[in-house]
Amino acid sequence: MNVKVSTVAFSTNQHLVDRLMELFPSAQVNSEGKRISEDLLPEYFAGAEGIIVGLENINAKLLDQLPDLKIIAKYGVGLDNVDLEACRERNIVVGWTGGVNKRSVAEMALGFMLSLLRNLYSTSNQLKVLTWNKSGGVQLSGKTVGIIGLGHIGKELVRLLSPFNCNILANDIADVSEFVTENKLSQVSLDELFSRSDIVSIHTPLTSVTRNLIDAVSLRKMKPGAFVINTARGGIINENDLKFALLNKIISGAALDVYEVEPPIDRELLSLPNVICTPHTGGNSYEAVVAMGLSALDHLNNYKVKHKLS
Repeated sequence: MNVKVSTVAFSTNQHLVDRLMELFPSAQVNSEGKRISEDLLPEYFAGAEGIIVGLENINAKLLDQLPDLKIIAKYGVGLDNVDLEACRERNIVVGWTGGVNKRSVAEMALGFMLSLLRNLYSTSNQLKVLTWNKSGGVQLSGKTVGIIGLGHIGKELVRLLSPFNCNILANDIADVSEFVTENKLSQVSLDELFSRSDIVSIHTPLTSVTRNLIDAVSLRKMKPGAFVINTARGGIINENDLKFALLNKIISGAALDVYEVEPPIDRELLSLPNVICTPHTGGNSYEAVVAMGLSALDHLNNYKVKHKLS
């Protein structure tokens, strides 16, 4: 079975590459260590029967150029970059396991909360230029945290917040009433979540409903001292509106791990002192990288065994 891997994080992890070669000795990985541009994907994936993809855009146009493709194994948990209908129409299997990197992303969100509230990031940067700022911010304990999206990661974040005795407000389009009750959360509307939260943390997929969910209107509903965290998907926050809100002290700060365009190009936003920015590494702890990679390999190997492929 001819297998090709495009995602950089998988391709640069020796443990995963070794396991890949055990299962598929002729497999090809992205040895360049750079994300493959969309126009080069057809050439790279040519002849592949199975592929492992991360954030690459898998659409009908690409699939039409890959007649040998039988299965796509997703490295990661988001499926917004894979045209599932186009895959179904072409009888291409999509292997995916939800929640495999939930602890990694939830830990990042928690770290962002502590860094923003306690001024850890800003005062560290100031000290690097010999500015001695003793402003220690406020504690996370007892604060009101609004979580948008109670899927695998949102629920994991609730568990991590337990020792801090926060007042947690939750919003989700799915029925999460059982989890809300068991964990003594408050299920509220988005408007109430925006207006009451000290921290708003986003954990939803990017859809037509969630695109620009955080915009000028929603930002103005928040407290002046509020912080916004996005470890989910770029595009959920309107970056121009966020930049305006930060520059004009409509909210106090933000932490971003995802962007409308990746790598991001808005240097003004990235350089703001009240913005923590990371290069989409929420799900890239070593443990999560290995777990996501092994999950993708399991999907490919199970398909090979089921269909008796060599």
